[in-house]
Amino acid sequence: MTIAGFLAPAAVFVSVFTYYPMLFGSQMAFRNWNLNDLSNTDWIGFDNFVAIFGSDQFWTALVNSATWVIGSLIPQFLIGFSLALLLRRRFFLRGPYQAFIFFPWAVSGFLIGILFRWMFNGEFGVVNDLLMKAHLIQSPLPWLADPSLAMVAIIIANVWYGVTFFAIMILAALQSVPDELYESASMDGAGRARTLFSVTVPYIRTTLALTVLLRVIWIFNFPDIIYGMTGGGPAGQTHIVTTFMIEKTQQGDYGVASAIGLIMLFIMLVFAVFYLQIVHGRKTT
Repeated sequence: MTIAGFLAPAAVFVSVFTYYPMLFGSQMAFRNWNLNDLSNTDWIGFDNFVAIFGSDQFWTALVNSATWVIGSLIPQFLIGFSLALLLRRRFFLRGPYQAFIFFPWAVSGFLIGILFRWMFNGEFGVVNDLLMKAHLIQSPLPWLADPSLAMVAIIIANVWYGVTFFAIMILAALQSVPDELYESASMDGAGRARTLFSVTVPYIRTTLALTVLLRVIWIFNFPDIIYGMTGGGPAGQTHIVTTFMIEKTQQGDYGVASAIGLIMLFIMLVFAVFYLQIVHGRKTT
């Protein structure tokens, strides 16, 4: 009873502010819930889902979401892992350098989107200026006006933003690896690459797996940079599922927006289950 008494306030708080809104929003997905006409909020079953799956814009947003996640995750992980390995060693001004690396994580994603929007501006952006001075391009590129270039630009911004998360988490895991393991590997004649893949990675495998899982979920549900840079444009070609849902909310179509939210929840749930099964299977073999 004592434990239940201590847990009760937290359970009530989470239930009122998390689970109740979630359940209430879920039932909206099966109703004709539009702010432009609240006189008719009848139960319509799966009509909202049929409308979503019949929308070309949704499938474009879904493909963009996959590109957004994969294109952001892999560079973030590789660069973050490299920085963590570097920061694990002691060197001059290590503390200020760590603060410099970790700083982006303290900045609003939407603000970063606005900053990168100016940097990738087709007329006076610093990115075009640097590329032209390096003689890599002959004329300014319309980064945010061309759909393919716009997707590249927002991924670059997200990579810069998300590297910090991997660096922080992996650095914390690396600091838990006992020095005795490295000494034993050195005595056995293992080189740096062999030590990395035979000692370091296996020891922090659980942290790596959970970090990747969390980052996939966060990137998939992260519209801030996209809204700050392109707003989903040009012509909706940089919409991901999250920004597509927000657009429907802004249009007042809460029924369709809620249905998209449930689809997102289902996608992430299925991914998490299969991902953890794969990771657990590799761990036990």
